[in-house]
Amino acid sequence: MIRRIDISEYLSDAELLPLADVRTPAEFKNGHIPGAKNIPLFSDEERAKVGTTYKKVSVDQAYKMGYAFVGPKLDYFVKEANALAKDGKLAVYCWRGGMRSKSFAEHIAANGLSEVFVIEGGYKAFRQYALEAFKKPDELLILGGYTGSGKTHILDHLKTKGEQVIDLEAIANHKGSAFGSIGQEEQPQNEHFTNLLYWEWRKLDYSRAVWLEDESIHIGKVFIPELLFQRMREAKVYFVQVEKSLRARLLVEEYAGINHAMLKDSVQKISKRLGGLRTREALEALDRKDYFETAVITLDYYDKFYRKGLDRRDQNTVIILASETVDPRVNAEIVLNCRKRNLAKT
Repeated sequence: MIRRIDISEYLSDAELLPLADVRTPAEFKNGHIPGAKNIPLFSDEERAKVGTTYKKVSVDQAYKMGYAFVGPKLDYFVKEANALAKDGKLAVYCWRGGMRSKSFAEHIAANGLSEVFVIEGGYKAFRQYALEAFKKPDELLILGGYTGSGKTHILDHLKTKGEQVIDLEAIANHKGSAFGSIGQEEQPQNEHFTNLLYWEWRKLDYSRAVWLEDESIHIGKVFIPELLFQRMREAKVYFVQVEKSLRARLLVEEYAGINHAMLKDSVQKISKRLGGLRTREALEALDRKDYFETAVITLDYYDKFYRKGLDRRDQNTVIILASETVDPRVNAEIVLNCRKRNLAKT
């Protein structure tokens, strides 16, 4: 049996219903519904040939070519679908819920699966649904602080205190600076970053506030969705202000010894902004393994850069919280106590 369902129906059972993405490997890599397995009807090259034939020859010829490509794979589709299905059930999608998902569903339903769900509107419908979700919740709270303040660790402790937290940098596999890729896995494609972000977003209680780290619009090579970024720029910022030497020591703990060559390359990336003299001093400090001095020099640039971004905000939304430590437990308490005082005033 084949049933057509909308994206909200699928998402309500996403953890229970296995999902097959029948688009090409390239489409899948660029972005897919998290948790889906790629069982492509066409390879990237085959789809390109079918598309060219459709445009330049005829629709009939394109269909004939498509059937010729798919025919030898029919047994493979059944095998993969049965391996993925749960209790004889499987959901399927393509780009817009059209020919590819319909044909795939008909074939696997006729060859063993008891119930196949085709997602109406396909991946396109999912993308629209995901982007709309960033309009909620009503209240975003931003954790700010100069580079090296340990903001990610503070967020971790806020989470242990029962606060709702989304770690953008963890989803992006990047810490947000020129040094941010060091020690990280490969970043997702930009489109898929948004999908992964939504997958965490959908777990939130939208009646409560959510904490995010202050970021520029890009984190490495991926970009925060425009709607969400605009909301972040308008939200209240709890800015933890920590003395530079403490922050430099924390950076040494996090980065020194991971990959010396990548550290040098990262300094080179900001050389134009550091200036020739300071770049040379930073590289010389690296060569003698004086990581603290390197950190202090690079913080001169990052502090100025961050300050400019902070100054562009409505200053009525920025709350400065001075701290004498980079201990995230202490700073999480400072942030929470300030948040409680603000709530008490409303």
